[in-house]
Amino acid sequence: MGFSLVDYLVLAVYLVGITVFGMHFRRTHRSVKDYFVGAKNTSWIVISLSIVATETSTLTLIGVPAIAYGAYAHPEQGGSLTYLQVVLGYIVARVIISFVFIPAYFQGDLLTAYALLDRRFGARVKHAAASLFLVMRSLAEGVRVFAASLVLGAVLASSFPGLPHLWFWSILCVGVLTLVYTFEGGIAAVIWTDLIQLVIYIGGSLLAAYELFHMIPGGWTSFVASAQAAHKLQVFSFSWDFSLPFTFWAGLVGGTFLTMASHGTDQLMVQRLLTCRNKRDSQKALILSGFVVLGQFALFLLIGVGLFVYYESFGAPHLTTTDEVFPAFIVRTLPHGVAGLVIAAIFAAAMSNLSGSLNSLSSTTIIDFYQPMKGGRVSDAQLLKLSRWCTAFWGMILIALAIVASGVRSVFTAGLTIASLVWGPMLGAFLLGVATKRANQTGVIAGMAGSLVCMLAVWMYVPLGWTWYVLVGTVICVSIGYGVSLAKSAPARRDEPAGGGA
Repeated sequence: MGFSLVDYLVLAVYLVGITVFGMHFRRTHRSVKDYFVGAKNTSWIVISLSIVATETSTLTLIGVPAIAYGAYAHPEQGGSLTYLQVVLGYIVARVIISFVFIPAYFQGDLLTAYALLDRRFGARVKHAAASLFLVMRSLAEGVRVFAASLVLGAVLASSFPGLPHLWFWSILCVGVLTLVYTFEGGIAAVIWTDLIQLVIYIGGSLLAAYELFHMIPGGWTSFVASAQAAHKLQVFSFSWDFSLPFTFWAGLVGGTFLTMASHGTDQLMVQRLLTCRNKRDSQKALILSGFVVLGQFALFLLIGVGLFVYYESFGAPHLTTTDEVFPAFIVRTLPHGVAGLVIAAIFAAAMSNLSGSLNSLSSTTIIDFYQPMKGGRVSDAQLLKLSRWCTAFWGMILIALAIVASGVRSVFTAGLTIASLVWGPMLGAFLLGVATKRANQTGVIAGMAGSLVCMLAVWMYVPLGWTWYVLVGTVICVSIGYGVSLAKSAPARRDEPAGGGA
C-alpha cells in the first residue's frame, strides 16, 4: 500500500509530541543528582515498565520477529519460538539480582553501578569497569540506532524510490530528536517517555498482529497448521550442541548470566533501580519487568511466525536481510493510518532505548570520571550544565557509530554479541565484590583483563553460541581474579561486601 499522508501525520505527531513532552522535565532539575537519578518519588510500577521499555530496543522489535521468521538449519538458531528459552533465564536472573546486588546498591547514596566497585576495591577497578561500560554501551547502541534507521528507510523508500542515503537521514532523525529531550529532561524524561513509548509499541505490535492474522487465508486455524508443519512453533530444545544459541541449557543458564550482567552491572539498567524509593521497590520493579518481557517476546516471536505463514501464501518481497521483513510488511501491507501507528511504535522502542543509553553514558562519565578527577571542587550547578553537554557529546558519538554500523548483517545478534563479550568480565568483577571477602584490587583487574582477552579469542575462534558468552567470561574473570587475589594475599579494602563470601 505504501505510506500515505495520514501515516506521515501520525508519525510526525508522535515524534514532535514525545520530544516536547520530554523537554518539559527540565524544570525539575536542581542538581546533578536530580538529572541522573531523579527525586526517588516515582512509583515502582512505572520504573518496572521503564526497565522493560529500555531493554526493548528496535533490535527487539524488528530483530525478534526476524529470528522467528528466518529459515535456519536448526530451530535452535532461530526460525521458531526457541528464543523463549532465553527469556526463562531473564526471569531467574532478576530474582538473583534482587537478593544479591540490589541490597548492596542501597547501602549508601550511590549514583552509578560502578561506585559499588569503588567502595569495595578502589578507583582503579571502578575506572576499569566504567570504561568497559562506556565502550560496550556506545558500540551496542550504535547498532541499535542503525536498526531504527532500517525502519524509516523502509518508509521513505515506499514514498521516494531512488532517494539516496535513506539510512543516513533516518539515523539523524532518530538520534537528534532523542538527544533533544534527553539533553533537556534527564532521567525523569527518560522514565516517563519510556512509559508512553511502551504503551505505543505494545499497542502498535498488537494491532499489527491482529491485522496480520486476519490477512492469513483461513485465519488462526490455518496459521497454526502451517506453522506446525514448518516446525515454527517449537519452544524447547534440549540439544547439548554449545554452538547453538537457543537451547534449553543455553537459555536457562546462559540467559541467567546474560541478564545478571545486563541488569545487575550495566549502568543503563542499574540507573533505573537506583531511582526507586527503596530496596523493596527496586526488587519489585525488577522482578515484575521479567514477566512483562516474557509476554512481549512471545508476541514478537508470534508476529515473526505469522509473517512466515503469510508470505508462504502470498510470496515474500525482496529483502536484503531478514531484519527488513517486519518493516516491509508494515509499509507495504497494513492499512493507512495503522501503518503510521505501528511505525511510530517501532520508533518508540528505538527512542526509549537510546534515551536511556545517553543518560547512563553521561552519568558514568561525569560521576565516575570527571567529578573524582576534580576532587569535588565543581559546584552542582556547573556539574548539571556539564552533564547536559556530556549527553550531547555522547549523542554525536552514537550517531557516528550508527553510521559505521550500517554493514552489520543481523542487528539483533550483533548488538547482543557486542554486549555479551564485555558483560562477562563486568559480572565477574561484581561477583568478586559482593560474594567474596578475600578478592582485592589487583586480582579483580587481572581477572577482568584476562576474561576480556579470552572472550575476544572465543568470539574469533571458538564455535560457541553467543548466549554462553557471559557465563564463560564470568567464570574466567572470577577464577583468575580470586586466584591472583589469594596469591597476593592482600586484605579487602574499605567496606566489607554485602553478605558473606569465601
